[in-house]
Amino acid sequence: MIAGSFYQNYREIRLLVVHCSGTRCDVDFPMSALRRCHLERGFADIGYHFYITRDGEVHRCRPVHHIGAHAAGWNDHSIGICYEGGLDERGHPADTRTYAQKCALLDLLRQLKADYPHARILGHRQLSPYIRKDCPCFDAAEEYAVFNEQVSSPSGYAARHRS
Repeated sequence: MIAGSFYQNYREIRLLVVHCSGTRCDVDFPMSALRRCHLERGFADIGYHFYITRDGEVHRCRPVHHIGAHAAGWNDHSIGICYEGGLDERGHPADTRTYAQKCALLDLLRQLKADYPHARILGHRQLSPYIRKDCPCFDAAEEYAVFNEQVSSPSGYAARHRS
């Protein structure tokens, strides 16, 4: 772990789980709306650890040393990251991430991977092959495969990208 990292904690983190808010890309869904939605569902607060709004701002929701409420059966050893959106203008599942969100998510995942080098990055839908989910509306495991190769094969990425 990087000394002094802001996101560091002492739980064993095995997964970084990417979610979408399941909201239309043409309708704002600020952190206050996310909080209200989670409180109405009976959560103590927002279940994700991070929320990335369309402008690329990363909001810290739940401290990483607290167990999340974002992926039933996986919360004990995971960190939940949600981006605003996931539905197109007609309400259909789509990768609606803005350029700013993609950059912010990549930066956040890089930091979290530095803090938790053995954690795998997956989308919410990839946690269970038996439940049909669209979340996060893109293939997170494929998009961030290079990070996951570093977990399963320490020489994988480094061996192919040496100077």
